[in-house]
Amino acid sequence: MPQLNAVLETALYVDDLSRAQTFYEDDLGLRLLFGNRRMCAFDVGGRSVLLLFLRGGSNEPMPTPGGTIPPHDGQGPLHIGFAISASDLAAWEGRLQERGILIESRTTWSRGGTSVYFRDPDGHLLELATPGLWDTY
Repeated sequence: MPQLNAVLETALYVDDLSRAQTFYEDDLGLRLLFGNRRMCAFDVGGRSVLLLFLRGGSNEPMPTPGGTIPPHDGQGPLHIGFAISASDLAAWEGRLQERGILIESRTTWSRGGTSVYFRDPDGHLLELATPGLWDTY
């Protein structure tokens, strides 16, 4: 069987694209790769891409010069976990506090990892996780 190598892209659907872009750029420090009225894409650690789509803005096929992207959309609060170094956990907690972002929960895992949970402006649950969460991380 052929192998899947990684999750390349992850998508969230937002109600206010400008507000979401500001949050992910300014509060989380992600680098914008691309943006237009329908969506924006952020580099995550040089290994993956976070896509933010305006909710309802991708319900039709999207022709591109190289082919067509099929329609997609999502509803409700979704979840994304970001990998961070254990040595950066305290700095991240401080940054969230500085930015007025409420930490909803902090969990210490049996393998030794720690997760901190908070929400973006659209209510999506975001997680900052240190190594020791999964067998693979």
